[in-house]
Amino acid sequence: MHIAFLTPEYPDATTGKSGGLGTSISNIAQALFNKGITVSVIIPYQDKSEVINRDGIQIFKIAQKKYPIANWYFYKKAVAEIINQFIAAYKIDIIEAPDWTGISAFMNLNCPITVRLNGSDAYFCHIDNRPQKKKNFYLEKLNLQNATGLLSASSYTAQITKKVFNMNREFTTIHNAIDAQSFLPQGQELENQILYFGTIIRKKGVLDLAVAFNKLIELRPESQLIFLGKDTTDYKTQSSTVVLVTSMLTEKASKQTTFIEEVPYHEVKEYLSKATVICLPSYAEAYPMTWLEAMSMEKALVTSDIGWAQEMMVHGETGFMVHPSKHADMTVYLKRMLDDKVLRTQMGKNARKRVKEHFSTDVIVEQNIFYYKELLGL
Repeated sequence: MHIAFLTPEYPDATTGKSGGLGTSISNIAQALFNKGITVSVIIPYQDKSEVINRDGIQIFKIAQKKYPIANWYFYKKAVAEIINQFIAAYKIDIIEAPDWTGISAFMNLNCPITVRLNGSDAYFCHIDNRPQKKKNFYLEKLNLQNATGLLSASSYTAQITKKVFNMNREFTTIHNAIDAQSFLPQGQELENQILYFGTIIRKKGVLDLAVAFNKLIELRPESQLIFLGKDTTDYKTQSSTVVLVTSMLTEKASKQTTFIEEVPYHEVKEYLSKATVICLPSYAEAYPMTWLEAMSMEKALVTSDIGWAQEMMVHGETGFMVHPSKHADMTVYLKRMLDDKVLRTQMGKNARKRVKEHFSTDVIVEQNIFYYKELLGL
């Protein structure tokens, strides 16, 4: 069986920046390869076309090409022709593509294609109550309609996506996977340190965390808050989100808050390891890799309680869950974690145990293989 992943991003030095989507694909691709399955990765919109072999996984880079009109249509048709050549030459059995901006729309491919939901533009616009470009909505809907099979990283994401696109088709939920051996507990915990890591953006609940921290600093003046991630322009105010967060902090809280720009991926583990508590109060996720990474490293977690979170976390066991808007409750949970080392240590151990039992690549890869075989009628 030969599985190929069509994706706009992948964590390789030659393919540009990659986020959670690329990481989730890399994790499952490597796990499939380790099971003896042939795996390829197809990445359009690249600086040049080339084929790279990375430890047995073929990476097909397809160069970006500009057309004078309707580039979004003609480029996809050109990419489809190239992929069909790959299908014939390398005997690809299934193509898997993400839902984001409808990457496989207009592509008539000569093998089954399955689309996996990791959060489309329409999905996030719906959750954020923001308007979406009509072109993006159309491409994403067509992407889903033309798929042979449909997967979702969480049942919640599937439920919202069906509502947004008014779809009656069913999705198979297979959660994102993490290599638990790559995210091991390191025992470097510092005291009084709360870490948020990820993009600094409104939908991730960073403004709510600032409000909760204002309350916490009155109760625990020694507490520290670190924001680790890239700044963005806030869609409501058109200002820097870091500036917006800073403006919401009290004078006391501001003195205890640090903003750190993006760091190389391998350095993120160091910040995770040193943090006393990880706080990720997001309003909008599909099935975040950042959460799985923190859980795998046995970190105490305070997260949001929305939809997908209830499929990953167990409140009071792997950490605490709270709606981002409930600032007083968030403060209470953060204080409990900071005050009680025994509690946070046990919750961290529970979190890693849950990851190993339910979300490790060893577990999830078997679900993927079963799904692919079923789609192929094997």
